[in-house]
Amino acid sequence: MPELSRDQLLSLYRTILTIRRTEELLVKFYAKGRLYGGVHTYIGEEAVASGVCAHLRDDDTVFSTHRGHGHALAKGVTPAELIAEVMGRTTGCSGGRGGSMHLFKPEVGFMGSSGIVGPCITLAAGGGYSAMLLKTDRVSVAFFGDGASNNGAFHEGINLATAWKLPAIFVCENNLYATEVPLSKATGNTDIASRAAGYGLPGIAVDGNNVLAVYQAAGEAIKRARAGDGPTLLECRTYRTRAHAEGMRDAGYRTPEEVAAWKERDPIILFRDHLLADGHMTDAELAIIDAEIEALVEEAGKFAESSPLPDPAFVGEHVYHKVTEPTFPSSDSPITGSRDLTFVDAAREALAEEMSRDATIFVVGEGIGQRGGNFNTTIGLFDLYGEERLRDSPISERGFTNLCTGAAATGTRPVVDFMFIDFLADAFGDMFNQMCKLQWMSNGRIRMPIVVRGCVGAAQSNAAHHSGNYYPFFMHIPGFRVVMPSTPADAKGLLKTALRSNDPVLFLEHKNLLAIKGPVPEGEFAIPFGQAVIRRTGTDLTIVGIGFTVNQALAAAEQLAQEGVFAEVIDPRTLAPLDIDTILASVHKTGRLLVVDEDFAPCGVGAEIASQVMEHGFDDLDAPVHRLNGFFAPAPYSPSLYEPMVPSVTRIVQAVRDLLAE
Repeated sequence: MPELSRDQLLSLYRTILTIRRTEELLVKFYAKGRLYGGVHTYIGEEAVASGVCAHLRDDDTVFSTHRGHGHALAKGVTPAELIAEVMGRTTGCSGGRGGSMHLFKPEVGFMGSSGIVGPCITLAAGGGYSAMLLKTDRVSVAFFGDGASNNGAFHEGINLATAWKLPAIFVCENNLYATEVPLSKATGNTDIASRAAGYGLPGIAVDGNNVLAVYQAAGEAIKRARAGDGPTLLECRTYRTRAHAEGMRDAGYRTPEEVAAWKERDPIILFRDHLLADGHMTDAELAIIDAEIEALVEEAGKFAESSPLPDPAFVGEHVYHKVTEPTFPSSDSPITGSRDLTFVDAAREALAEEMSRDATIFVVGEGIGQRGGNFNTTIGLFDLYGEERLRDSPISERGFTNLCTGAAATGTRPVVDFMFIDFLADAFGDMFNQMCKLQWMSNGRIRMPIVVRGCVGAAQSNAAHHSGNYYPFFMHIPGFRVVMPSTPADAKGLLKTALRSNDPVLFLEHKNLLAIKGPVPEGEFAIPFGQAVIRRTGTDLTIVGIGFTVNQALAAAEQLAQEGVFAEVIDPRTLAPLDIDTILASVHKTGRLLVVDEDFAPCGVGAEIASQVMEHGFDDLDAPVHRLNGFFAPAPYSPSLYEPMVPSVTRIVQAVRDLLAE
């Protein structure tokens, strides 16, 4: 066992006792109906958080799980802030937005606890990536239960951290039950520490109720990580002595005898006995500390109860980062000059310029390193910026996407290159529950500067798993910016804006646009989000295209002009935020609207635009809004099947004629 000073021992004892007394007060408050929602206490497991966090500095980062009260308190959240949060008060550590399962205090490195099992593992790997890229000796820690060890995030996060030698510590609090499912029935290998061998990192199992054993093992793992020697898996075998959550039935899956046996090994009793037996403290001295902690927690409870509930007027704040002024010049004037670039070259130029300007930008994806990406999105950049900033990843979409979310939360600016956007589906859960919510749940104290890019569109006979669009999903989710350029200049201008945004940006590139050429400005050039552009003026009707269908709409408008029909063509450029005002102004002039979108019609972009035009511009319409969409079926392989799947110039021309006939 480590030789600790008296002050170190007293600090550990205070931490353990503070966690226990805080949890006991919350149990009382729950029983009296003073708390909202689920409350998952940490009673019985206090030695783990106390032993690990005793080694951490404020700049070290911790990502926690739903049973995170102990981790938060051990990392520096005060009892008053924690109790107030669980009571939903404005003085809580998350401003009342998160409650028991979503605690945040990034000021002391507590990066949040999650109600979803598993993501803290990959998020902590991302915290480690930031530490590595920023050349600090910070470490990142994930606390999770035995249930998460059987989740895909465990494999993907630990595999990535080991492959890239990240300064991360993975702390599994093995309390034998995931909710009410015994570990023995959830896996064929209940020795979680032994799994580390399969990934090539140290795996250490310790008595999780012995704070000194945890302290020693964690100290060695953290020292190893700070020295650049990579991650460690630490299995702390412990036990929660209360139900999975307050108010839940705690019978049928474990026996009273089992609970009683573990209570005899209570971590506070074990540590107290050690302090007395070794002569470090006397009963009288410990009694004084007990009384101090009791008074501290009692005052914290009174503070929380007297704190106000949050003002409902602020519920919409921090969904997006509040930008007060532009960070660099923007331009939306017509582009002139003879310098033509392809769409993909223009986007790559934007990425190269921003990587040169900002050393915190890095790219992760399959084959984006020396190879330069499947669509040449990063070709040539590896030679300029090296492996740490152009990181080839394993086929691990959920893992590397949530790793990048953790990195964005801890000081860097990741770009996730999905190649084909269809693969994003593997990471959707973490994008939905982590990437787009951390900024809001943390009350605006965590920013999320991350760009997720990939190719979309039914093209080149890529069939059903490489031809999706899916942008309506993300338009529906608070927190995301959705960008869909249609020209090389827009590809550069919008990507530069995305790379300087503090919000998650989904940057979509249609395969049929990658090789098109057009004029592109040099140097500092940006296009603000939420500003549509009129690509062609007209008086007879308005056509709104999306991405590639803008080009098709322009070709159709040219053909229609020969018939004496003059269509106005609008390119939204960003779908979230959507510039509905430009569309409404056009409809006010033309009286008719056709939305052309390759994606499916139900619940799509056209449905949203049509609804808003009907709501805000009904009196301007001379006919119902029409939509022309891709066929409602997965994308096929054979060219003969592909033809009827997506809008064509011929179909757009006919749709215009039909609309004008009404």
